[in-house]
Amino acid sequence: MFVAYQVVTVLGVVIAVALALAHALELPGKLRLPKDQYLAVQQIYYPGFTIGGAAEPLGLLLLIGLLVLTPFGSDSFWLIGAALLALAAMHAAYWLLTHPVNNFWLKDVKLKAAGAAFFGLGSRSGDHSTHEPNWTQLRDRWEYSHVLRTALGMASLILLVTAIAIGE
Repeated sequence: MFVAYQVVTVLGVVIAVALALAHALELPGKLRLPKDQYLAVQQIYYPGFTIGGAAEPLGLLLLIGLLVLTPFGSDSFWLIGAALLALAAMHAAYWLLTHPVNNFWLKDVKLKAAGAAFFGLGSRSGDHSTHEPNWTQLRDRWEYSHVLRTALGMASLILLVTAIAIGE
């Protein structure tokens, strides 16, 4: 049963990393797009990636559970703890760097139920500023936040798999 829990935990982390990696791998091509094409392409992500994004909090919960089930002080315990911190940092990077840009990209898009609720979190609905941010700065922030998220997620995955491989 413990091995099954480890496998499910790895799967949760892998899905979270895969989504960030998909975005990071698109970076070179997307940086070549003019504004209208970039903004059109950007909208294709939100339905599927919103569903897949549930893997991040699930991965965090699974890692916490695995940490609790691992003998305190063992090498595996510390590696899983580090994997948890790396995945938590990946998740924080989303909320601090990526999500505010998503709110800007989606400000004029009609979203349905779950999408509207999720992307409404932290929105600046009360901000009636007429200042239009530079779209290339927003694009770069969004794109490079996914590179950072990929690095943090890969670190989490490597630490987790190492912890399982040494099996203490």
